[in-house]
Amino acid sequence: MSSHRRLHRVYQNRATSKIKSDAQRDQFRRAHAKNLAIPRPFDAAHRLDSYVLDQVELVEDGLPRPTIEFTMRARENGLPTCSGCGIRCSGYDTLPKARRFEFISLWLIPVVLIYQMRRVDCPTCGVKVERVPWAEGKSRLTTEYKWFLAGWARRMSWDEVSACFQVSWDHVYKSVKYAVSWGMSHRDLSGIESIGIDEVQWKRGHKYQTLVYQIDAGSKRLLWIGPDRTAKTLLRFFRFLGKDRTKLLKFVCSDMWQAYLKVIAKKTPNAIHVLDRFHVMQKMSKAIDKVRAAEVKQLKVDGYEPVLTRSRWVLLKRPENLTDSQATKLSELLDCNLKAIRSYLMKEDFQQFWDYTYAAWAGKFLDAWCTRAMRSKIEPMKGVAKTLRSKRELLLNWFRAGGSYSSAVVEGFNNKLKLITRKSYGFRTQDAYETTLYHNLGDLPEPDFTHRFVGCPRAIPTNYAAIVTVLSQNWLRVA
Repeated sequence: MSSHRRLHRVYQNRATSKIKSDAQRDQFRRAHAKNLAIPRPFDAAHRLDSYVLDQVELVEDGLPRPTIEFTMRARENGLPTCSGCGIRCSGYDTLPKARRFEFISLWLIPVVLIYQMRRVDCPTCGVKVERVPWAEGKSRLTTEYKWFLAGWARRMSWDEVSACFQVSWDHVYKSVKYAVSWGMSHRDLSGIESIGIDEVQWKRGHKYQTLVYQIDAGSKRLLWIGPDRTAKTLLRFFRFLGKDRTKLLKFVCSDMWQAYLKVIAKKTPNAIHVLDRFHVMQKMSKAIDKVRAAEVKQLKVDGYEPVLTRSRWVLLKRPENLTDSQATKLSELLDCNLKAIRSYLMKEDFQQFWDYTYAAWAGKFLDAWCTRAMRSKIEPMKGVAKTLRSKRELLLNWFRAGGSYSSAVVEGFNNKLKLITRKSYGFRTQDAYETTLYHNLGDLPEPDFTHRFVGCPRAIPTNYAAIVTVLSQNWLRVA
C-alpha cells in the first residue's frame, strides 16, 4: 500500500473516531491541510533549488469556491534570476503585493501558488522582475497548467475544456497558444523528402488557406499554413523551408491548381511532382454531375420521363459502393442512351488507368482515352480530356513514383480538420484557426515532464465524471 493511501486511511479513521462536530472537522482539515498531495507533484515538475514551499492551506472563506493555497518563499541567500538575460543577480527589492499563480486543480478544487516576486539589479538589463521556474512572464497560469489544458484541448473543444475545468476560454486559448509556440520552436524539420499541398476553405466567401503536409512514410504532419491559395502564398512556404531543405525534396503531391503547379515547377525541378489520383477523379465526377444536371433540365423541357431523378450518387459512386436500391437504379439507367450515362461509362473506363505498372503503357491508355473523350461530343468530358492531355507528364509521374505517393494522407488530415472545425463550431479569427490546426495536426514536440506528470490520457473520457476519475488517478499516482 502506498504512503498516500496509508495516510488517507489514518486520517479517515481519525475523522470517524475523534471528530464529532462541524467545528472540530473544520479545525482538523485546516490542521492537516499541509498533508494534501500538493508538494510532491509540484516538486516533481520543477527544480526548486532556490525556493521553499512555506505552507499549504485549504481556504474556504472569502473565495467563490474552496481553494488550496500553497505559499512559496525564496531561500535565504538565494539569488534571483533576471527575466531579461537569465543570469542570477543580486536582489533590488520585493514587490509589495504577492502574485497568485493557478496550478493544476486537485479533484477540480482550484490550486493557487502564492509568491511575492522580487526585483533584480541586473548590470546588463537594469532593474527587472525576477524569473520564476513555474511561470513565464506576467502569465497567471503555471507552465504545467498550460500544458495540462492544452493536452485536453486536443480531445475536446476549447469551450468544453473551459466548462469542465472551470477556467476561462481565454486561459484555454493562451495555453494552446503557448504549447504551439513551444512546439514550433523545438520541432525538427530535417529529413523531409515528400510533401503534399492542398487548400481548404476555412470561411465563407471563398476564403482559403494553403496547407502543406509532410507525407513521408515515417512522419506525417502539418508543416505550414498560409493565407489564400495564390502563387505568392506557396512561395512563402518555400522561403520558410529554405533552399537546402527544398533541394532534398524527392516527391511533391498536389492537385491541378495552376498557381501551385507554376511554383512547384520553379522551386522543385528535381523532385517528382505527382498529380493526385483523388483530384483527377474529382474533376471527372464534377464533369459528370454537370452533364447530368443539364440533361435533367432538358428532359423536363422536352416532356420525357425524368429517369435521371435522384441519380446523382448513383453515377458518382463506384459500383462496389452502391446500395441495393442504387445498384438497381443503375442497371435501369444503363439501358438508356443518355449523355450522363455515356459520361459515367467513360469515367469507369478511365479507372483502368490506375491499374498500370509502367508509365509508358499508362501513357498509351491515356492518349487513347482522351481521343475517345474528344469524339464523344460531350463538352464537359472534352474539357476533362483537354486538361489531362495538358498535364500528361504530371499524371504519369504517379507511376514513376511507384503509385505510393498521393494526397490520401492529405485528404485524411483535411477530414480531421473539418471535424475539428465542426466540433468547435468554427473559428472567428485566422490566428485561432491556425493555432488549433498546428496543435492537432502538427505532431509538435512537448517537454519530457509533460508525459510523466501532466500528460493527458490517450482514451477520451465520455463524461465529466470520467474526467474527474482520470485526474484523481494521475494525482494519486504521482503522490
